Amino acid sequence: MASEKPLAAVTCTAPVNIAVIKYWGKRDEELVLPINSSLSVTLHQDQLKTTTTAVISKDFTEDRIWLNGREEDVGQPRLQACLREIRCLVRKRRNSRDGDPLPSSLSCKVHVASVNNFPTAAGLASSAAGYACLAYTLARVYGVESDLSEVARRGSGSACRSLYGGFVEWQMGEQADGKDSIARQVAPESHWPELRVLILVVSAEKKLTGSTVGMRASVETSPLLRFRAESVVPARMAEMARCIRERDFPSFAQLTMKDSNQFHATCLDTFPPISYLNAISWRIIHLVHRFNAHHGDTKVAYTFDAGPNAVIFTLDDTVAEFVAAVRHGFPPGSNGDTFLKGLQVRPAPLSAELQAALAMEPTPGGVKYIIVTQVGPGPQILDDPCAHLLGPDGLPKPAA
Repeated sequence: MASEKPLAAVTCTAPVNIAVIKYWGKRDEELVLPINSSLSVTLHQDQLKTTTTAVISKDFTEDRIWLNGREEDVGQPRLQACLREIRCLVRKRRNSRDGDPLPSSLSCKVHVASVNNFPTAAGLASSAAGYACLAYTLARVYGVESDLSEVARRGSGSACRSLYGGFVEWQMGEQADGKDSIARQVAPESHWPELRVLILVVSAEKKLTGSTVGMRASVETSPLLRFRAESVVPARMAEMARCIRERDFPSFAQLTMKDSNQFHATCLDTFPPISYLNAISWRIIHLVHRFNAHHGDTKVAYTFDAGPNAVIFTLDDTVAEFVAAVRHGFPPGSNGDTFLKGLQVRPAPLSAELQAALAMEPTPGGVKYIIVTQVGPGPQILDDPCAHLLGPDGLPKPAA
């Protein structure tokens, strides 16, 4: 049947990003404009990515979306904002070419399917990867070539940073309409090849306070947050860009930890207070500081987003010893063989001196597993039609 042929089907992947200068607080909820700029590291998609397929066809009667195999409500406001923005860009492009007929794609409905290759519940930045992937895939299927910061940002603020690989800044911008609130790359993924990222997944119960609600409360009640945005972050953005440019790991690491701590301090300064770190998070913080003190050098840094999982930055020559320290402090449960995921790490002994310096009572099972990854590229298009998550009928392919 000729009409079965979709007008267009595109599949893309997009990465997770981890902020080292944190975004917390919006100055405009509707347009998702931040009260301060932020800077992040894009993680490699071999370990963490979202894959999204978008299909447009004149045979579809409504927009539909499936996330990790389950159909979700397409009327969700943030999803609608992304679709609206993309369709608006299609119209704009037509208007700038005077007299072109409206593309037929505009009258078509879209079906979207999206999957993560990591557990969504693990509290890893899944909304950033998800909305970046949605924006990028919709842009390809609709033939939009302009900057997608605004489209992704309307889904999830930090998603605009996942549109690029390497090291990325989200400039807060000044304009009320948000046109200058965009992401741009500070350095490509090839810039610092020795940098490694370890995600320590701590038992992930669902967080009591979601990010959107938490941010709003902080903006309304925390004087510390205002001080941070106006008086601390601007200098830190410049300093972090310098650390990255010069590959100055000790300075990068210290600033990363200080900024994470200040973000969590603004959460405690919120009223009623918000706490995203748990007892295991704090044990990891102590472990990192003792590890560094033992070496007399800042060899490892932690950062925490709005949840208890630790993201650790270090250089490749320190990974094995630090993993040994984590195994010592948090002996793996029954999953000893699957405790490490991602890049290979050669087993390393833990010296008696370091063990003594850590001075930790072990907490068995405190860290569920570690994902070892590195800095990676921005969104990718998958050319293989087998990669499509939706079949020619626009419905999810049956699981193989």
